Amino acid sequence: MQNSTTTDMQNGGTPAAREDIADISRDILQMARQARQAARQLAVLNGLARNAALWRLADGLMAHQSELLEANAADLRQAKQEGLALPMISRLTITENKLQAMATSIREIAGQTDPVGQTLAAYDRPNGLRIEKRRVPIGVIAIIYESRPNVTSDAAALCLKSGNACILRGGKESIRSNQAIAKIIRESLLAAQIDPNAVQLIATTDRAAVGVLVTAEGLVDLVIPRGGEALIRAVVDQATIPVIKHYKGVCHVYIDKDADADMAVNVAYSAKVDGCAVCNTAECILVHKDISARVLPRLAAKFRAAKVEMRADARSQGLLQNAKLAVESDWGAEFLDLIVAIKQVNSIDEAIAHITQYGSQHTDAIITRDINAAHKFVQNVDSASVMVNASTRWADGFEYGLGAEIGISTDKLHARGPMGAADLCTYKYIVTGNGHVRV
Repeated sequence: MQNSTTTDMQNGGTPAAREDIADISRDILQMARQARQAARQLAVLNGLARNAALWRLADGLMAHQSELLEANAADLRQAKQEGLALPMISRLTITENKLQAMATSIREIAGQTDPVGQTLAAYDRPNGLRIEKRRVPIGVIAIIYESRPNVTSDAAALCLKSGNACILRGGKESIRSNQAIAKIIRESLLAAQIDPNAVQLIATTDRAAVGVLVTAEGLVDLVIPRGGEALIRAVVDQATIPVIKHYKGVCHVYIDKDADADMAVNVAYSAKVDGCAVCNTAECILVHKDISARVLPRLAAKFRAAKVEMRADARSQGLLQNAKLAVESDWGAEFLDLIVAIKQVNSIDEAIAHITQYGSQHTDAIITRDINAAHKFVQNVDSASVMVNASTRWADGFEYGLGAEIGISTDKLHARGPMGAADLCTYKYIVTGNGHVRV
């Protein structure tokens, strides 16, 4: 990956405190021009060649396991010295199992049908013209993210599979891990005879680089930020090129009056506790009043054992020992921690109205044995993923069979929900005639 004017991160140093803005701008724009050139090669490259790079990348991650874990350990030491929050340290950590999962994800992406060149529609017009709608790469994609080093390999793999060049800008807390992964990516591209500038990692941690990257009109086609709401809003505020985003993951689990109580308790508990610091965790549990006495005391006992702080409406407090009284700001909050909001509702309509008002259109779930209630919930909850009798935590590109995800979009244009390789493509029309002219 191209190095900027900071220096010596390969040797384990720390980035310079501040770089010259002109130098940063020059370097980022040069990377974007190189990415644009590489994108032209990728757009016409045989899918087998792109897959070859992906297989080499997966193998390379495992072959260089010790170096990657060492780089990650250095990042973790720095993060702890700087007092980073435990959820961020958790996202930053690479283990042997996590590394294996990263390689498995890349191999799954390599094994998928090539999205580039797929015919989405084809038909003949009465005048004899043949119309085809064909999937093509977007071009150059900038991905800006925090903490998670696995995003470096996931993003690179998805962009390569979809024929896009990408420029990656990770957080300063994971710079060493990201650079170690980026080195393997570059080696994999070279071995597959692909322009190594197809995937570039920005070495500088200076925030000025983001401002240059997201305003590189004509060079960068799309920006995808992954991280907290503050990061995403900062990108959106600066960007002059299209951004696919999700600001918050305010996910709900609604326990219907006809729910199986055992299932309801298990799903609601798991949706909150099993990965509380990620965007598909449940932040609010809505419980129908007719089943609340059978569900809430049991759920509260499990939450207390897991040290989950409960913030409940006044009606529910009597069924939840040690629950705090919720305030207005708790409804619609993305806690990303062992904190959950709990509220009783009088009907499924009230639950849907609450989700409509306070949700973020990310992922919401209903637990019910009533097929009509499930249908109503699915039809009326306008979220990217709607779950029936399943945890919100299933909203994930890998679990959807996409291999990995570039992000989970709560936008409606151009993609929605977990985004895989096909979602990193656009399309063009090919019109074939026989000397046709229009008069």
